[in-house]
Amino acid sequence: MPPRGPTPRRFSYGPDLEHNRAIPPRRRSPMERPLERPLERPWERIVVLTGAGISRESGLETFRDGDGLWSRYAIEDVCTPHAFHRDPLLVDRFYNDRRAELWRVRPNDAHLALARLEHAARAGEWDGEILIVTQNIDDLHERAGSRNVVHMHGELLRVRCTACGATPDWQENCLPQTPCPICHRPALRPDVVWFGEIPLHMERIQAALDRCDRFVSIGTSGTVYPAAGFVAQVRDHADTLDINLEAPAVPTAFERSMVGAATRMVPRWVDEVLAG
Repeated sequence: MPPRGPTPRRFSYGPDLEHNRAIPPRRRSPMERPLERPLERPWERIVVLTGAGISRESGLETFRDGDGLWSRYAIEDVCTPHAFHRDPLLVDRFYNDRRAELWRVRPNDAHLALARLEHAARAGEWDGEILIVTQNIDDLHERAGSRNVVHMHGELLRVRCTACGATPDWQENCLPQTPCPICHRPALRPDVVWFGEIPLHMERIQAALDRCDRFVSIGTSGTVYPAAGFVAQVRDHADTLDINLEAPAVPTAFERSMVGAATRMVPRWVDEVLAG
C-alpha cells in the first residue's frame, strides 16, 4: 500500500507563524476517492478587531464619545509619557478609577458570543480559529471565556516596572510610592500604551492579518492607526465585515456591514459562522 500523504497542519496564531503553514495533501485520482465521502469543511482563520463600542454596552465609559472620559480629562494630562513624568499621582489616580469601574461591569452578549465561537473550535464543533485583537484595556473578553486575545494597547489589570521591566498582574490601587513586587523599587506605571507610544504585539497581529480568511471589526471608529489600516491590509485576501452602531464612514471600506448594537449583531454573526 503506498504511503499516505502528509496531514495538513492546523493554523496557529502562536509566535512561530512562519513554521505553521498548511502542507497540502497528496491529490487523489477520481478512482481513489471514496464515492460517498462527505466534503470536508474548509479551515477558517478569523481575526476580530474590537474597540470601545463592544465594552460600552457593558457600561464602561469610552474616551471618544461626546460625554466620555475626554470631556473630563485632557489627553495630555493623563495619557502621555510626559503627563506621567509631570504628575504621576494624577495619572495613577485616573487608572485606579478605571480599574475600580472595571470591577463593576460584566461581559455582555457580544463578548460571550465571541468566546462561544472560540469554544466551538476547541470542542471540534467548528473548523476554524479566531484571534481577537482588542484596542480595549479591559479584561471583558477574558472574563467571557476567550483565550486567544491580543491587547494591542496594553492591559488595565497589569502594571509595568520601569526599573526591571516586570509586568505583573495588578488589581489594587497603584501610587507613585508603590513598590514593584519583583525588584521592590517604586517604579510602577500602568501597563497601557499611551499616545506617542508604539502599540504592542504588532508582529503577531500583522502575521495573523496576512493569513486570515475573514476580518471583522466590532465597535471601533476606525480612525486610530495602525488599527485603522487593518481592513486595507486584508482586503485582497479576506472577507471583511464591520459591526457598529453606525455604518462605516467609508462605505466601500468593508464588503459587508451590520448596523446595530454589538450585543445583538455579534451573536447573530457567530450563529452564521457556526451554521457554515
